[in-house]
Amino acid sequence: MRYDDLIQPDNGQPAIPIQLIEKTGFETWIAAQPDAVRTATKAQKFDGSTGDIAILPGEKPGEWSVVAGVADTRKMALWSLAKLADSLPEGTYRLTDVDAGDAMVGWMLGHYRYQEYLSDPKITGVRVLLVKEPGRIAGAALQAAATALVRDLVNRPAADMGPSALEAEARRVGKAYKADITVTSGDALESGYPLIHAVGKAAMREHAPRLIELSWGDDRHPRIAIVGKGITFDSGGLDIKPASGMRIMKKDMGGAAHALALAEMVMVAHLPVRLHMLIAAAENSISGNAFRPGDVIKSRKGITVEIDNTDAEGRLVLADALTKAIEDKPEFIVDFATLTGAARTALGPDLPAMFSNQDDVADNLLSASKAVHDPLWRMPLWAPYSEMLDSDIADTANSGGSFAGAVTAALFMQKFIPDDTPWVHLDTFAWRPTSKPGRPKGGEALGLRAVFRYLTDTYPVR
Repeated sequence: MRYDDLIQPDNGQPAIPIQLIEKTGFETWIAAQPDAVRTATKAQKFDGSTGDIAILPGEKPGEWSVVAGVADTRKMALWSLAKLADSLPEGTYRLTDVDAGDAMVGWMLGHYRYQEYLSDPKITGVRVLLVKEPGRIAGAALQAAATALVRDLVNRPAADMGPSALEAEARRVGKAYKADITVTSGDALESGYPLIHAVGKAAMREHAPRLIELSWGDDRHPRIAIVGKGITFDSGGLDIKPASGMRIMKKDMGGAAHALALAEMVMVAHLPVRLHMLIAAAENSISGNAFRPGDVIKSRKGITVEIDNTDAEGRLVLADALTKAIEDKPEFIVDFATLTGAARTALGPDLPAMFSNQDDVADNLLSASKAVHDPLWRMPLWAPYSEMLDSDIADTANSGGSFAGAVTAALFMQKFIPDDTPWVHLDTFAWRPTSKPGRPKGGEALGLRAVFRYLTDTYPVR
């Protein structure tokens, strides 16, 4: 779907009007309406509540319009128009008294459906919105398309979204923007990235682990690194998950989906950076050669890691990928990972936990997240908890026990980051457990638009 086709400049062409009202203004509004409109709203039980929609009769046969309730007509929220885009009949529409603003993204994503595996997919026509701010259409479409990419990749079953499929997606994106793709697998992965190899070695050959790298941009520009956890399915390894915990583990490559979508956004926007994207792709499976609790593995950085829990595998693959990213001396590095249940226990499904070793970077990223309505919540890299990762026989353990699980996971990863390199770690869910307008149940981009806004603020196109 071309999302930029869903919003077009308003040049006075014919369109069905949409009037937005607030709940507090309903009584004043309804009092000024003709009898036919009052009857129609009553029949549809419309009272101006946020999210309510009513179809109103026009003055001439065949004419009609729409009235919808929103929280604030003066400041359009991101999802204010999503239900309209999802519910209205095919056609062209315009808002009568306000412009869409930030809600353009929600209008576009109101059209999103994941129907790849349906024998009889539901086909609906497009709803086009006319706007008076055409300069914002391309930016909104970029956000919508990137969000849809994350959703598509996360929703796809693990049998069809293994490490090789992630590689194919990276090659597709790289080819479109003339980026260079490098893939390390087999013996080279085992010797060069032993943690990634250890996590993925039990998978069948078709799902063999690999490190996928994409490089793009001018070497004279500042180097940034985007790293994604690409565990394409997480059984938990020998510390096997219960069935309830394993059911949606196709989403454990959500960090990789975010990284790839963000990389594409950077390239589409032509940000003046030297981009290095890395995806650590592996399936955490179970077989006779699976890595074990109690094993000690030497990382790419040389840090030895005692495996306390094979279900704490995401931080392992990220450790080797972060080490590689640091070797190229980026001035900023961000990683996305569906890393811990502890972050979800603390913050729920909608709010990614954000960790950073630089206060100014964290503050600017939080400001960016508020600007684009893509919330983040900063969590502490609380150094005293590092002792929870102590090992009797190795430099560190990979798991810190039951307390502060999101914090100790971030502290483990920090061991592979120099103090002077600005680093952000996003522990995101990449999943929506219930549907909301414009946000169906399933894969979801959380934190993606916030980081992109931070990058555009930090590396503006001149």
